[in-house]
Amino acid sequence: MPFYEYKCLNCGRPARLHLSYAEYDHSSTVCPHCGQDSLQRRVGRVAVARSDDARVDSLMTDESLAGLEEDPRAMGRFMRAMSRETGEEMGGELKEVAERLEKGESMASIERSMPELGGASIDDEPL
Repeated sequence: MPFYEYKCLNCGRPARLHLSYAEYDHSSTVCPHCGQDSLQRRVGRVAVARSDDARVDSLMTDESLAGLEEDPRAMGRFMRAMSRETGEEMGGELKEVAERLEKGESMASIERSMPELGGASIDDEPL
């Protein structure tokens, strides 16, 4: 059952009522604060469910990707946005990288100070 937002024209207070679709069409609503039937319907926020793919696709716009290679701050912001949209928490190291990028530190500098980020190098691979 959805919630409906109202404002009482008598006392001026907002009211949020939980009504079924059938109740919304056929019931008279009264203010839970003053008891008067002078509620005016307000338009509330609307939530739209999106798939994981749609949320990630929304980040892959030219505007979102602009400047990622040149601006470490943009890369840090993008990393945080990606974390929010996917619902995945950034681990400790990744969070540190994002924070340092947002402060303007270059990726090269971060990689030098955190060599464990790169994992195995090409020189470490068996032949």
